[in-house]
Amino acid sequence: MVIIVGVTGGIAAYKSVHLVRLLVRAGHSVHVIPTPDALQFVGLTTWEAISRHRVTTSVHEDVAEVRHVALGQSADLVIVAPATANSLAKMTAGIADDLLGATLLATSAPVVVAPAMHSGMWRHPATVRNIHTLLARGVHVIGPAEGELTGGDSGPGRMVEPEEIAARALALVGPHDLAGLDVAVSAGGTREPIDPVRFIGNRSSGRQGVALARAAADRGARVSLVAAHIDAGVLAEAAHPGVTVVTVGTAADLQAAMSDAAAGADVVVMAAAVADYRPADASEEKLSKESAQGPSRILELVETDDVLAGLVGSRRPGQTIVGFAAETAPGREALLERGRRKLARKGADLLVLNEVGWARGFEQPDNAVIVLGPGGSVVAEAAGSKRQVADAVWDAVLTARAATPR
Repeated sequence: MVIIVGVTGGIAAYKSVHLVRLLVRAGHSVHVIPTPDALQFVGLTTWEAISRHRVTTSVHEDVAEVRHVALGQSADLVIVAPATANSLAKMTAGIADDLLGATLLATSAPVVVAPAMHSGMWRHPATVRNIHTLLARGVHVIGPAEGELTGGDSGPGRMVEPEEIAARALALVGPHDLAGLDVAVSAGGTREPIDPVRFIGNRSSGRQGVALARAAADRGARVSLVAAHIDAGVLAEAAHPGVTVVTVGTAADLQAAMSDAAAGADVVVMAAAVADYRPADASEEKLSKESAQGPSRILELVETDDVLAGLVGSRRPGQTIVGFAAETAPGREALLERGRRKLARKGADLLVLNEVGWARGFEQPDNAVIVLGPGGSVVAEAAGSKRQVADAVWDAVLTARAATPR
């Protein structure tokens, strides 16, 4: 989706850096149009680095491309955040004395504004009238929130947090084909303690599971995300009013949390990398070389419970269950064969199969998957950002649910 983020001259402009980052991470093409005043708060270089697109404020640059018309016509969504009292007044009057104003007049895409100003300015009759006019034209207004303002005053005027702006703005234009569904998603990698210091774990960052949770929420679902050892920066990408996060540690913890979440879920997605084995006995004290008998130490491992198979065994009628399989294989056919065996063994409705390696799959921004369906048939393939893969998985889930009487 092509999204234009207009940034006007208020102190809340610093929050819009995070808003742009959220939209870019969600897989959208984001073009930032700051006003000249906005650049007094956040510089042009920052906007270009975060958006990954060239940034300008003037209609006199790229004249041959008619930039303000081209941007306006290409946009699927326009967000103005922060929207100052001055910028709202200019929007109401149709003033187009900079690139943002001209683009707003040229676009037919939905327009969202997130006001930010002092409470007195927000309550002023001129601003009140301007907001009513913009609402009557179909402009969507998010906020402002109440709280502490610049200068020490408090009241309505704070810009709504970037996560809420992104969620509510995307909900206006994104598909809502998961609306009404309750979804449980697991993400990250479990850790099985060896002693108070060490554990058996894996390299999963949780990015794919987080992308699945966020994509589902953006498409209207109510999401329970069971997160196992996900870095705070990655987990922050799941921030959405429709996502509830439960953090877990071990495979047993994840099994308990997913069982609870799955009890009321229409769709269950097991994207977490769950340890297949755990130490038979975790030491209460740190294991040291001094306590070892010789230069080696034998660690007895026992199998953990199969969480996915357990969820399949206790599924409720009408529930769709999706498994993930990260495999190493010498080629596509070998990869497919391993995936088909796992799908038959687990009993899930769909299995998302991806090949992993030292520099593939785990800890990478992109992914490539094959989705297997009934009988091991290939029902979908996707490659790209983990958000793009997540949307492809949800498309496959909807196709599977449509093909099954409920």
